[in-house]
Amino acid sequence: MSRQGLYAVIAVLVVVVVGFGIYMYQQQSEPSGVQIELNEQGVSVEAN
Repeated sequence: MSRQGLYAVIAVLVVVVVGFGIYMYQQQSEPSGVQIELNEQGVSVEAN
């Protein structure tokens, strides 16, 4: 494999790892879906 091909493979791997990291951060930082709470004051429903 040529040196240029090796650099291309490394660059693609770096882009994939960074993209996956950003995706995971966004998934953990904001919960999605509907949040339902039941307490003494009644029922509370929030859509995220």
